[in-house]
Amino acid sequence: MKKDQLLSRRTLLTGVAALGAAGAGGALAAGLGHGPSRPPAPVPAPGPPQRSPLKPSAYRLQPLTGYGAPRDAPGRPPVRSEPILRMTGRGRTMMLTFDDGPHPEYTPRILDTLAKHEVRATFFVCGEMADYNRGLLTRMADEGHVVGNHTWSHPLLTKLSRRRIRSEMERTSEVVEQAYGEAPRWFRAPYGAWNRAAFQLGAELGMEPLAWTVDTLDWTTPGTGTIVDRVEEGAAPGVVVLSHDAGGNRSQSVRALRRYLPELLDSGYHLTVPRRRLI
Repeated sequence: MKKDQLLSRRTLLTGVAALGAAGAGGALAAGLGHGPSRPPAPVPAPGPPQRSPLKPSAYRLQPLTGYGAPRDAPGRPPVRSEPILRMTGRGRTMMLTFDDGPHPEYTPRILDTLAKHEVRATFFVCGEMADYNRGLLTRMADEGHVVGNHTWSHPLLTKLSRRRIRSEMERTSEVVEQAYGEAPRWFRAPYGAWNRAAFQLGAELGMEPLAWTVDTLDWTTPGTGTIVDRVEEGAAPGVVVLSHDAGGNRSQSVRALRRYLPELLDSGYHLTVPRRRLI
């Protein structure tokens, strides 16, 4: 995927923020995680995140005990009108997600860091990138990561016909199934721009729509320290962090992960992947 083919994300942030504010309902959060449901924390308003100091804890992430693509109960998810923004679960549980890859340079470095700390993450891949880097999807499956659908060519779905949206999703799902070992169970609209057709077609293809709670804005290359600060200041139970492993130079994102990941773990956060619970 060529960076100059993408629409400016900055022009879409206002719309994404409005969507996030509207989608904070507890019913959406019920689609993620394990354990008893609880009211989710409110989604932060646009603007600088409130500082949430990390507190020391003896809790560490349990080592990976199995490999291969995560397995969930089969079935078609409900057709939603808003994406899922948060996750539920016991304790200080968060989720790391990476968009736009896989990239032959940056994605392996991210996977190496995750493996070093025995952490799983979720990768929303673009089909045209995945098609040329199938070996990285196989590695993600072997190391227990989740792979989601981020369309084929990263278009603005709200400007496409229903037929074109289906093609973008289906082609990507086919590549993921071939290289990863199963079809994706999650999808994320490029730029966070969903519409009714995207929700309906995603459900028809067996996928839940997953957005995010904390946007690192790493695509703007704000500096490694700024990315680290945004993750640590936004850290809280149920948070879904958005970063990128492709779409441009992602060296800052790679370096930032190396810094904030051990700090999150030392502070008692459990970094996990989504597990769909049909309702």
